[in-house]
Amino acid sequence: MPDDFERMWADLAPVGRSAETGGYFRQPFLAAETELRAWLAEQAAARGLAVREDGFGNVVAWWGGVPGDDARGVLTGSHLDSVLDGGAYDGPLGVVSALAAVDGLRERGVAPARPLGIGVFAEEEGSRFGVACLGSRLATGALSWDDARGLRDRSGVPLGDVVAGGTSALLDGVGTFVELHVEQGRGLDQLDAPVGVASGIWSHGRWRYDFRGDADHAGTTRMEDRADPMLTYAMTALAANKQARIAGQRATFGRLEVAPNGTNAIPSRVSAWLDARGATDAALEELVAAVSRQAADRAGRDGTRVEVAAESVSGAVAFDPALAAALAEPRGWPVLATQAGHDAGVLQAAGIPTAMLFVRNPTGVSHSPAESALVSDCLAGVTALTDVLEDLLR
Repeated sequence: MPDDFERMWADLAPVGRSAETGGYFRQPFLAAETELRAWLAEQAAARGLAVREDGFGNVVAWWGGVPGDDARGVLTGSHLDSVLDGGAYDGPLGVVSALAAVDGLRERGVAPARPLGIGVFAEEEGSRFGVACLGSRLATGALSWDDARGLRDRSGVPLGDVVAGGTSALLDGVGTFVELHVEQGRGLDQLDAPVGVASGIWSHGRWRYDFRGDADHAGTTRMEDRADPMLTYAMTALAANKQARIAGQRATFGRLEVAPNGTNAIPSRVSAWLDARGATDAALEELVAAVSRQAADRAGRDGTRVEVAAESVSGAVAFDPALAAALAEPRGWPVLATQAGHDAGVLQAAGIPTAMLFVRNPTGVSHSPAESALVSDCLAGVTALTDVLEDLLR
């Protein structure tokens, strides 16, 4: 099993990796991610797994048949796409570990009493079409195809031109979902534990802020005569930082578009995307309201205008407590919450009992080329997932 895991991991390592930064560019339905999908199909075929795909690009490879009325399936897996210039482990670790777990179960002589699926959800990061966990939202019905088909990437390509859409029956008959993921924080490192269990996910979402002003000459326009949306944006970014710190929550402006985007011109428009996260739904609502209020106040002083639109919002999720306890307590694994969103949260919110396993990240860095995990911890994660799946299958 260790050789299988490391061989598979070595196969994935060069796909979509930037020679300049060492980070990964595996955006959905583009060359690198498509290559990973082909790799998954090869791995599934080599193990005799039955592959099913829906019209949204989600895939499940089933071992031991497919779920039906008489056999509720166990699903594991994660995603293969990345953020822009992302790390190696976020997503693919869960997919490779799931394949290695199937190998491990077979080596143990486990004959599944119900089907086991390895799932890969599309566009988990929202790096191309702007909605996080897009594939799982569509598969569960949390987002309708009518609302999603018009989503466009940065080149203006609509989602409806990339996938067939429609409806999905891919999760029919799934009784339990377990997702293994690299931890995106230092909780396990601080506890000196290679593996942990998630208790839940913070409330989180993305908001677009459009700041509008008057384009003008950067040299001839007096400072007091300007209606500069960049100034309003800058003060809003500072306000977001301050409000999040005061409340003990999270707020980040990480994406920016400027028009006309000239060095010697005052902008006419600045569009900025806020990623905000709160321990509760109410905390998140209060945080975004405070940031938006300060943005509007500043716009009034700057002679600019601001519009705020929510692009995706997910409420706080508590994973199935009985399942989490059954996994963690007998093995002495720590239980901790996460501020990162996952497909597991979408499936739990849709009524599928769900658990998450975390593998230690020694630096806590994620969504970055510096994301890391020790091979020994990854292998401990594979063993942990194999143990959990064996219990669930029996």
